[in-house]
Amino acid sequence: MQSIAQLTSGQSDSNQLAASLSLYLVTDSKMCTQRGLNETVCAAINGGVSFVQLRDKYADDEQLYHMACSLKEAIAGRVPLVINDRVLIAKKAGVDGAHIGQTDGKVNEARAILGPDAILGLTINNLQQLQQAQTNYLQQLSYFGIGPVFATNTKKNHSQPLGVAGIQALVAASKLPTVAIGGIQLDNAHSVFRTGCSGIAVVSAICGAKDPASAATALRKQQTRY
Repeated sequence: MQSIAQLTSGQSDSNQLAASLSLYLVTDSKMCTQRGLNETVCAAINGGVSFVQLRDKYADDEQLYHMACSLKEAIAGRVPLVINDRVLIAKKAGVDGAHIGQTDGKVNEARAILGPDAILGLTINNLQQLQQAQTNYLQQLSYFGIGPVFATNTKKNHSQPLGVAGIQALVAASKLPTVAIGGIQLDNAHSVFRTGCSGIAVVSAICGAKDPASAATALRKQQTRY
């Protein structure tokens, strides 16, 4: 795996980061109870997952810290690992970075905490948010998470689904690598890949699968279908 500094500096390294976003797994601990979080994620990486975001809205900071440290050890640097929302925990656990939403604090504050070489992603729900981020924070961000593409049950009170056409428009306007998220499953993944996004982010399509490795492999095949 490329170092984080390599992944976040320069145009060629931006391309390397974009490649690492190809199949982006967002974890759900409840869906992973059968195998356990670490085993599920490692199986998914074996199947083709190229990037992992640790997300757990129910864990407190201490619990999330220990989860992050354990998962970091299990992944052993094979793919980038970031933490959703909680930037201070990402820094404390020494993972590769964080992903923040529109209401999870300011980008410049997150970058100051994480340092210059960490990965920092930002959720984008519409063109106005994208324009504001690119005007004010472009140099501080690594990639955009764009969505939701479709309606999803894995995140409550999500924004209005953008649909494939909406994702395609935002991808075309983005100056950073993009990962599409929201309701993506095996039967619609190919249509999302066709938007030109750097990759797709999934939750239940892998965390809820009986065989996470096979599920990841099947999703990766959709990237080369067209």
